[in-house]
Amino acid sequence: MNLHLDLGQMAGPLLVFGGPYSNRQATEALRAEAERLGIPPERCICTGDVVAYCADPVETTDLIRDWGCPVVMGNCEESLAEGAGDCGCGFQSGSACDLLSKQWFGYASACLRGDQRDWMASLPRWIRFELEGHAVASLHGAVDRINRFIFASSPEAEKCRQADLVDAEVVLAGHCGLPFTQRLGDGRIWHNAGAIGMPANDGDTAVWYSLVVPQRGSLRFEHRRLVYDYSAAAAAMREAGLSEDYARALETGLWASLDSLPARERAATGRAVALDQAPCTRR
Repeated sequence: MNLHLDLGQMAGPLLVFGGPYSNRQATEALRAEAERLGIPPERCICTGDVVAYCADPVETTDLIRDWGCPVVMGNCEESLAEGAGDCGCGFQSGSACDLLSKQWFGYASACLRGDQRDWMASLPRWIRFELEGHAVASLHGAVDRINRFIFASSPEAEKCRQADLVDAEVVLAGHCGLPFTQRLGDGRIWHNAGAIGMPANDGDTAVWYSLVVPQRGSLRFEHRRLVYDYSAAAAAMREAGLSEDYARALETGLWASLDSLPARERAATGRAVALDQAPCTRR
């Protein structure tokens, strides 16, 4: 395993996404969106958890590998590569998320090929590059703990500490599954594009990705919705005998369990997310 990957200087807009979650339909839709936007694979950054809840771990992994985009190791990739007994998501033992995860993890682990596990083992823990003169780092949960949940409501001091660990002005993070962009008190940016494999618990079946757009020495962060064939993804889950709770989440836009959410994020359940109308700029 490589601790980090340095991509050097990058130019042009980036497409950032997290959590494909074995959702083949959403992954295909996002790849088509990148092609429509004219963003090449080397400027499409995945913040990890390629494999998780949905029905197509093999196909989704092959799609991401064939796409050729830089991918950060998620805790799911770490666990699957190591042949672990669970996903390592950091769910509280005995919680609904913990119990539900055992089913999809066992299914995904049984499906994956050896070469796919080897690819997962080769992924970096974080990716570094420079964009428009700004030091950017992409990671999954946190630098010092791959499955650490960092939400919009998480302490700003923790975000600053993680940014210090990778010496970054901008952090592109994943794992929590909810999109947000936050300017920290010292001017640095913590950005989470959300996940494409599951909706954002907002009551909408569309999922989220983002664009990071260089603009005359600054960076603009745009959260964007992705509409895809969620009905086909849910049907595939049912056909595979996977959790009805997660299949229903694809159809309702509401999570199967709120166990992992802090109070502020839990209170926002079912509320429309308007981040696509509120870009944040790093100067």
